[in-house]
Amino acid sequence: MSQVSLTEFQGSWFYSFWKFSRPHTIIGTSLSVLGLYLIAVASEGNYSLFPLFGAWVACLCGNVYIVGLNQLEDVAIDKINKPHLPVAAGEFSLTTGKLIVAVTGVLALVVALVQGPFLLGMVAISLAIGTAYSLPPIRLKRFPFWAAVCIFSVRGAIVNLGLFLHYSWVFKNNSSITGAVWVLTVFVLVFTFAIAIFKDIPDMEGDLLYNIKTLTLQIGKQAVFYLALWVITVCYLGMIGVGVLRLAEVNSVFLVVTHLVALVLMWWRSRQVDLQEKSEIARFYQFIWKLFFLEYLIFPIACLLA
Repeated sequence: MSQVSLTEFQGSWFYSFWKFSRPHTIIGTSLSVLGLYLIAVASEGNYSLFPLFGAWVACLCGNVYIVGLNQLEDVAIDKINKPHLPVAAGEFSLTTGKLIVAVTGVLALVVALVQGPFLLGMVAISLAIGTAYSLPPIRLKRFPFWAAVCIFSVRGAIVNLGLFLHYSWVFKNNSSITGAVWVLTVFVLVFTFAIAIFKDIPDMEGDLLYNIKTLTLQIGKQAVFYLALWVITVCYLGMIGVGVLRLAEVNSVFLVVTHLVALVLMWWRSRQVDLQEKSEIARFYQFIWKLFFLEYLIFPIACLLA
């Protein structure tokens, strides 16, 4: 095989793997690992890059396991809803997908075990919920309520609290959770609920065909669209309220101004969405993820500025 064709092959495989890992979830996971680390640094007055790197590797592997398992179980549905994904598109065989999922799942647990008990507990619980979400016979994604609970419990409570406890344990052998972490956890819990219900709007066709009873199919995409917007609005108003009440662990002015800007931007962007166009709904869904990413930068900076 020539050097050029080998390079093309490697590039193609890694691009398919990147799609398999669902990039928006990888970015979200990476920012949550970094954000909780910065909050721990601001709280503990101590830092070391080793626990940051170890937690990042374990969480990335766990992320790939969860989203990969979901793709392996949803090949037929993805051929309708997400035909670009590598298993649905035939870029990865089922065997390749299963191998990636198995390796990343084991790596996540091994790396977390080496790092400490809190990280191991967080990763193990996340993998268990991710498995129950996708894998028959449980397959909780079939039920709107339990599907949402799976997503926002992992992204909201388990990841935030587990990571902060891990960092605190590494820095001071301390296991207390600060007020700032509780505020961020509640924000992410509620925000992730909005993501969980919104993600099914562009997938109505495949979900209907394969009897996945999403909230969108039950009450309609317009109702879910505005429900998600108002849920996120409550999140931002809550953060603004925390800033007004002057939580000692955060910079109030920075917190209020940044969340006001984000709130206005979200509503302005929502007015441009045509709910009859699947591509526009999908783009706005990605925009919501960007707002989610942004919070893991805004809030830790507010803590560092306190």
